[in-house]
Amino acid sequence: MLVVPNDVSPKDRFVTVYGRKPVLEALQDPDLAVDKVILAENAVGAVAREIIQAARSRGVAVQRATAQRVKVLAGNGRHDQGVLADVVAPRMRTLTAALSSPRDMPETLLLLDGITTPANVGMILRTATAAGIGGVVVPRRGVASIDPLVVKASAGVAFRAPILRAATAASAAEELIEAGFSLFAMAADGETTLFDVELPRRVAFVLGGETDGVSDEVAESVMGRVSIPLAGGVESLNVASAAAVLTFELTRRRLAAGA
Repeated sequence: MLVVPNDVSPKDRFVTVYGRKPVLEALQDPDLAVDKVILAENAVGAVAREIIQAARSRGVAVQRATAQRVKVLAGNGRHDQGVLADVVAPRMRTLTAALSSPRDMPETLLLLDGITTPANVGMILRTATAAGIGGVVVPRRGVASIDPLVVKASAGVAFRAPILRAATAASAAEELIEAGFSLFAMAADGETTLFDVELPRRVAFVLGGETDGVSDEVAESVMGRVSIPLAGGVESLNVASAAAVLTFELTRRRLAAGA
């Protein structure tokens, strides 16, 4: 079992998957490193034996816990099915850690603020990873947890996405500004378009929630609101679609600059 430093929460190091099929799929994927499996004491039968055998074949520790403990750790009492697994996410770290080294600090980030639909979070992680974005800040509160629904929507990319963890979007915004980042909010009524805005070297784009957009707390920290020009009477894009346009525009700029 991987030893996690005392100052790093397991939630900032692992993606926890729950349910019999997701756990088995993780154990059977040779490209994934599974730290441990936790199986409820009342989980018995053929499926439980299959999970135990798959874990043993990979040299993964299996721990037994009460059914209630599994529910608490999974964070989903209806769908955990008495089993969960912690999968190592090699690019996941805290935002504080990412900003601690000026030489290795990412220059372009996304900050998720109030996005509660797992499918949107998963698609954003997939798109940002494909576009080569330096990191996606996924707060522990106010944003959908990185769970099997997010993993499925990302087509498995969530395991290796550059996820940066913070307590809240507001606290992340403060950290980013202190580190020299300029924050821009994506908004349908932005005063400048994504294709016209001049961007500093270190920039973070805030993607707001599906219903309320960017929160008031975070809005106070942004230096501008950026829109995507739309035609055909379309008023706005789904946040995951907007993220796709944004991230590949940033990629286009990076390639044009020869970076």
